[in-house]
Amino acid sequence: MTSTVPASLFRTSGSSALQAVFLDMDGTLVDTEGFWWDAEVDVFADLGHRLDESWRDIVVGGPMTRSAGYLIEATGADITLAELTVLLNEKFEQRIDQGVPLMPGAERLLAELAHHNIPTALVSASHRRIIDRVLASLGRDRFTLTVAGDEVVRTKPHPEPYLTAADGVGADPALCAVIEDTATGVAAAEAAGCRVVAVPSVAPIAPSPGRVVVRSLEDVDVPFLRTLISGP
Repeated sequence: MTSTVPASLFRTSGSSALQAVFLDMDGTLVDTEGFWWDAEVDVFADLGHRLDESWRDIVVGGPMTRSAGYLIEATGADITLAELTVLLNEKFEQRIDQGVPLMPGAERLLAELAHHNIPTALVSASHRRIIDRVLASLGRDRFTLTVAGDEVVRTKPHPEPYLTAADGVGADPALCAVIEDTATGVAAAEAAGCRVVAVPSVAPIAPSPGRVVVRSLEDVDVPFLRTLISGP
C-alpha cells in the first residue's frame, strides 16, 4: 500500500458527508479488462491450450490466483500457479507498455475529485508491479492512497482491500463511495460497508439496496457521489 497524505488529515468525526472515494482500476478507470483476457489467451496458447470464451466472465475481476487457478484446472495445463502468474504479469505488462486507454469519463471524474479535495484511493486486485505501470498513465498524484492485490492478505471479493483503504485515509467505510466494474469488486466493497456505484464492463451487475448501477463514469460526478451518503 502506498500513501501520499497523512490519514489524520481526512478524519471527520461525527460527519455524515462523503469522506472518500475508492476506485477499482482494470475495467473501471482504465480499459484493460480485455488486456487480461488477451494475455491469458496468449499464454495458454503458448502452452498448447485454447481458452473457451465462456470462461471470460468467470475469471474477470477476481484475484489473479483465483483466475489463474481456474484456468489451470479447466485446461489441465502442466504449469504451477506461481509460474503462470509470472507469465501472465509479463504478458500484461507488454500490453500496457504500449499505452493504457482510460475509460470514458475517467479523466474528468479524477480531476473533479481533486478539485473538491476528496481523498481518492485506487484499490485493485492487480499486483503492485502492474499498478505502478498503470499509474504512469493515470498519474500518481491523483490518488491519496493505492492498494494492490499482493499487499493484502485477502483480496477481492474479501472486504480487506477496501477496509485497508478506509483505514489508510482515516475514513468510515460507511461514508465512502466505491466505484467498481465487476461483481467480485462490488462484493468486496459491500462487505466492507461502503456505498457502491457499479459500472459493468464485461458481465452485467444488478442494482440492489446500497448499490447504484450506471452506464459509464460519464454518469458519475461529485454531487451524485455525495447523494449516496447523504441521500437525495
